[in-house]
Amino acid sequence: MRVIEASQRLWLLIFFVAAPILLAGASVAQSVPYERTFSQSKAAVERTLKQLQVSASGRLPTLDGFTRPGDRPLDRFQRGYYQCAVQVTSTASGGATVRVSTKITAWYADPASAKSGYQEVPSNGRLETDFLDRLEDALGSTASSPAANAPVSSPPAQPGNKSVASAPNISPHQPNDAAPASSKSMPENSPFKLGNPVNSDLAASLATQKAVADKHMEDLTKEAKGLEEILRNQAHPRNLVAVRKSGTPVLGNPIEGSKVLFLATAEDEFEILDMNANWVHVRISGLSRGWIRRSGVEMPSNSASESKSENSPAPANAENFQVKNEEVASFPGTWEPLRGKTVKILTIQNAGAGTAGTGSRAKLEFAKSLFDKEYAKLTQAPTAAAGVVLIFDSEDGGMAAATLPTLQQWKAGSLSDQAFWRRCFLDPPETFSSQTAQ
Repeated sequence: MRVIEASQRLWLLIFFVAAPILLAGASVAQSVPYERTFSQSKAAVERTLKQLQVSASGRLPTLDGFTRPGDRPLDRFQRGYYQCAVQVTSTASGGATVRVSTKITAWYADPASAKSGYQEVPSNGRLETDFLDRLEDALGSTASSPAANAPVSSPPAQPGNKSVASAPNISPHQPNDAAPASSKSMPENSPFKLGNPVNSDLAASLATQKAVADKHMEDLTKEAKGLEEILRNQAHPRNLVAVRKSGTPVLGNPIEGSKVLFLATAEDEFEILDMNANWVHVRISGLSRGWIRRSGVEMPSNSASESKSENSPAPANAENFQVKNEEVASFPGTWEPLRGKTVKILTIQNAGAGTAGTGSRAKLEFAKSLFDKEYAKLTQAPTAAAGVVLIFDSEDGGMAAATLPTLQQWKAGSLSDQAFWRRCFLDPPETFSSQTAQ
């Protein structure tokens, strides 16, 4: 029985002796908080702390001078990083106590690569002290605590009682001395002092992040502009011309000196009805038409090829005629296929004063090109017109008419040009070259 009691006493003695040692060892591995008391209110201190947030974390180019010596060589640590945690509490006198603890992590390159990795190393208090010094300078006052820089002390550790551990403030030059009570001047390698390598490294890191963000924003802006351009091209009709500059005259006829209908404004857009090498026939509004010099408008990108293909039947004679008027009305004749029916009538005049290039052959070729274009227009939208009528308002005159079914067969390739002309109404036939019409 006495042996058992002696054994129990021995184990209790071992426990009480070993427990404080174990707790102290555990506390050393943790970040030790440092505190300082200020005369300013808690709200004022917290406002100032927000301005110092940028320096509360960052990279450390070296761990030497900022950590406590351990069992691992510091030259094996790389990519050091620190993070300050700040806690503010009010004091009974209306001031504020600021407690700072710093967590330092770095990549440890172990000789055995499997053991390499990021590890936490204990701070020696320099980062915390520097931060408190900066806060004091920003507040413009001195700390009221005589041991402002000292780490927070704790009562003797007891089993089951969790406390904040104390640790000496170890300097890289004075490894066994505590930091001074208060220091207005910062160490030369403080990360919070302008011009030192740590602060410069932090500034470079921030500058790099800003450059990356700016480049990303520039790429997004370019992409947005590209999408807007694609959308504009998809939604923008390709049969419009845009006026180049304000004051461009819109004329009643494609002849210099003809009546000016109005002066167009820059970027005004008009639908293209017809064009030649020098003039563009445009729709103004409703049945109102006008002519604009081609040099005064921006042509759509496909206009050149379309103009060439549309005028291919009579490239040399297209400028000799002009459409003076367009209307939808009853057929002005007794030709049985269109008699009494609604048709589209185009009145055509000679473009110049002379008659050169306006003979029967030229009329036939111009009529062919108009039939081609007018059929394409009529099939793009529902229409009541049963055919197309061309009236040449000139000294030798002439009228050509075709029904919509005949135009459809001709465009589908069911009728040759000669067969098409035989089904048309040509009055008088010799005006449109009887040799081709027969």
